[in-house]
Amino acid sequence: MAEDKILLGIDTGGTYTDAVLFTDAAGVLAKAKSLTTKHDLSIGISGAVDAVLDQFTGDASKIALTSISTTLATNALVEGKGGSIGLVMIGFDEQDMEKSGLKEALAGDPVIFIPGGHDVSGNERPLDMSGLDAFITEHGNNISGFAIAGYFAVRNASHELAVRDYLIEKTGLATTCSHELSSKLGGPKRALTTVLNARLIPVIQDLILACRSHLEKIGIKSPLMVVRGDGALVDADFALKRPIETILSGPAASLVGAKFLLGTKDAIISDIGGTTTDVAILEKGWPRIEPQGASVGGFTTMVEAVAMHTFGLGGDSVVEVDDTTKTKIKLGPRRQIPVSLLAIDHEEAVIASLKRQGQMEYPNHLCAKFAYRIAGSEKRIGGLKATELRLYEKLVDVPKPLDEILKGASEGGTLTKLVSRGMVQVSGFTPSDAMHVLGLQNNWNAEAAGLAASILCRVRDRFAQPIAGEGDELCMNIKEQLTAQSCDVILQTCMAEDGIKLGEGAKELIARSLEKQSGLVNFSLKLDRALVGLGASAKVYYPQIGERLSSECHVPEHADVANAIGAVAGEVRVQQTVTITSSDGGSSFQFMSGGKLTNMVDEKAVLEKVTSDMEIELAKMADEAGAQSPVFETSTVINAPTIDGSRHFVEAIIHMTATGRPKLD
Repeated sequence: MAEDKILLGIDTGGTYTDAVLFTDAAGVLAKAKSLTTKHDLSIGISGAVDAVLDQFTGDASKIALTSISTTLATNALVEGKGGSIGLVMIGFDEQDMEKSGLKEALAGDPVIFIPGGHDVSGNERPLDMSGLDAFITEHGNNISGFAIAGYFAVRNASHELAVRDYLIEKTGLATTCSHELSSKLGGPKRALTTVLNARLIPVIQDLILACRSHLEKIGIKSPLMVVRGDGALVDADFALKRPIETILSGPAASLVGAKFLLGTKDAIISDIGGTTTDVAILEKGWPRIEPQGASVGGFTTMVEAVAMHTFGLGGDSVVEVDDTTKTKIKLGPRRQIPVSLLAIDHEEAVIASLKRQGQMEYPNHLCAKFAYRIAGSEKRIGGLKATELRLYEKLVDVPKPLDEILKGASEGGTLTKLVSRGMVQVSGFTPSDAMHVLGLQNNWNAEAAGLAASILCRVRDRFAQPIAGEGDELCMNIKEQLTAQSCDVILQTCMAEDGIKLGEGAKELIARSLEKQSGLVNFSLKLDRALVGLGASAKVYYPQIGERLSSECHVPEHADVANAIGAVAGEVRVQQTVTITSSDGGSSFQFMSGGKLTNMVDEKAVLEKVTSDMEIELAKMADEAGAQSPVFETSTVINAPTIDGSRHFVEAIIHMTATGRPKLD
């Protein structure tokens, strides 16, 4: 990539959307943040992009590449959102719907089972598509696309391709074939991945179109790329065909950004955001990949993505009283809007309520908390129970204090249900508020944070004792608790990656080590590589976390926008795997080529042909993905045991990867 090329990186997070202007030579030229608008991500994107361009004195039309990392696909799957699709199962039966969570993922969308499919060697069974016309007539006007899964399609995809061509000809709707997404065996799990992919196409399409529209509006005509869940970049149009591959895009981008910022190839990356802390391992320059496939929204897919360990711990975590901790505080796992942020738009109402509660002799757990309706939520009141509707009708779009709204413990549970339905938002005191009180953060309303802290420190624990002497003490305790919980999640991740399961005794020893407690036997621990803290608040917490873990710790400059940097600092990477099988021990060989079964009789010749064909196909794929001058790497594993003195060929697996820098304008 030429040194003078200016790149625009964008990341949409749970609280903020970040944008950076960047070059390989100079690094970050400018950076900006805008609050993420979850109801319409394009608003947050345009806010961040416009803000970063306001700092830029050059010509925006000269930007050579724009790349975006996003939580949109992940959030859509977690929240059960996306388009309605039709599933075509070729050669499967209804019992297969009970496997791998396929029935739950389909969520009532229509499915048809048609005869066909193949055996393990790729030999076909008779295909009968006669039932498709009635299926199209009944459901074609109510769905956004089709998912197609064929029995052993990874050995022979001809039936999936035949059904795909027929559906496109008849309906023109988007289709996804299972063999396009994975070459692994496991039909129901591959079908699940295909269903989720088909459902995400309109979701990612809306994002890409909105982003392109704004870029064109402001005169940026650069190529647009998207970060996949394994950290690689791909062209936006390429991503539209495989939107499922963008799950965990944001966390993957943070690892790539950390690699660039520090120049390190091996590290433990811990990214603290508003909602979560994401921990992963960087090894030899690439994130460790989840071997079983990425899991999101309760579904385990066949998508290669970062082996990311996600914990409900962040700057916007709920603060709760917990007598079992040294600090009397527990954080998370739920998120709420910080009081100091709420006061930005509703200062008068928030400050007045906090001052009133500050006069109370015995503040309770409802103090310094507010609730309000989410815009547009009134459209979904039809599904509410009577108790939920009554509470919802008490709320408006201006925040109200909970001590005036909730009249009993049961209404607290009702409020939680309204929040989980996405109809109501709750605000309360968070670590971000505590940092405003301590002067370690200053971007929101510090007065509101200070008033809330002075109230909450007088809330009593189960022994009828205040949880802190004053507001500053409470905030220091929160900082200490976030440090302690961060150490815990980092160690959980590292031990899980090492395959270690901890018993209660081991947990006690680790706690003694972290607290540096002395005794007849002293314990110490340290990480085998550097810890890298990312996120806007990382500089506040991570030096102390590294000290606790007796390990080297880095919080790089621009750690607050590492995801956006990773969105443009990465490489394009595509890969393909072909399996060659033999049903007679090595006299003949079968493999899939062009979606159909191909037979050959010479082992050396078949290996050479498959490798040659893969390089041609992968070069085309790399070009479509936006790679410039890709470099190819090939690995071949042959399973041919010796049985009774004779070599018996079972299969050969050829895996090829093409990697290159993005094409630029």
